[in-house]
Amino acid sequence: MILGISKDSLKSHARFAEKNELNFPLISDPDKEVHERYDVIKEKSMYGKKVLGTERSTFLIDGENRIRGIWRKVKVAGHAEEVLEAVKAMK
Repeated sequence: MILGISKDSLKSHARFAEKNELNFPLISDPDKEVHERYDVIKEKSMYGKKVLGTERSTFLIDGENRIRGIWRKVKVAGHAEEVLEAVKAMK
């Protein structure tokens, strides 16, 4: 199963999912509980200022809830293919 999680609202998620024709659920984490558990709140630089923000990350979790892969500072290009290869290697 694929899940997307961000601090954005459910309304924002619905617009994003429709616009991008996503076929998986997006979860809203406005209190950042999941963000904190997965340690993805990081200091970033925005327009020369230090701010706290979400580090785009992917976690591959198996059917027994074990983390089998972690990708931090994800760049979109080629990422889906890399994760798919890791999923195939698990089988």
